[in-house]
Amino acid sequence: MLPTSEIHSTFDLSIDLGNTFAKTGLFREDTLEETRWRLTLDELINYVGAVRPRRLMLSSVGRTEAELRADFEPFAAELYFLNPQMPVPITKNYETPQTLGADRVAAAVGARALHPADNCLVIDMGTCITYDFVDRHDVFHGGLISPGLRMRFRAMHSFTQRLPELDVDGVIPPLVGKNTRHAMQSGVMNGLVAELNGIIAQYRVLHPDFQTIVCGGDARFFESSFQTPIFAYPELVLVGLNRILKHNVHLRE
Repeated sequence: MLPTSEIHSTFDLSIDLGNTFAKTGLFREDTLEETRWRLTLDELINYVGAVRPRRLMLSSVGRTEAELRADFEPFAAELYFLNPQMPVPITKNYETPQTLGADRVAAAVGARALHPADNCLVIDMGTCITYDFVDRHDVFHGGLISPGLRMRFRAMHSFTQRLPELDVDGVIPPLVGKNTRHAMQSGVMNGLVAELNGIIAQYRVLHPDFQTIVCGGDARFFESSFQTPIFAYPELVLVGLNRILKHNVHLRE
């Protein structure tokens, strides 16, 4: 804890720290006041030092709790770290909850916060694409994990001798490619469109009544390609982290 002479804001800050970049959400209670994207670790530390949040919620895929505490404890009155042991406001109906990614948990909690009366299928389009189902009774049922957009392009180049490495431009090309580059782009982009709509259709067989909620950095490329209505929430994980933070603050009171 910081000395009582330190001055902190009335804001809570949630941080989703990936392998390379971080995104942050600055909250006043339930209101998201500001987001920052693609922050390097140094930029993130400087930002937290400037904000000096009242409470800081951290989710990290690469740094240990000890490393995070060393980086951020000087700037926050209270620190919280999302790990498999932290209480969350959903029940994990999952055989290996200790291996369940923090981003999947946070996205599911965020979906329930935004759609409290609905079953939710959460699609997070990042390095991998995850499809997770959480019901209106706050039970997380698990889902699917498949390769993400960039991973698919990279795999074709890495596992073959002649296929080029392509950049992601986000354009959905015509189905029939007339050269190798266009054929690769069509295979990845149209293949993902078919996967997304196909998985949603299969979930409709299992659970006819749910809302589809899409987040993640690559979601913007596909928002117009869904055959059924969706809700796009780029800040879904941050909303979930803030909800988990409030849940744990309440448990401490």
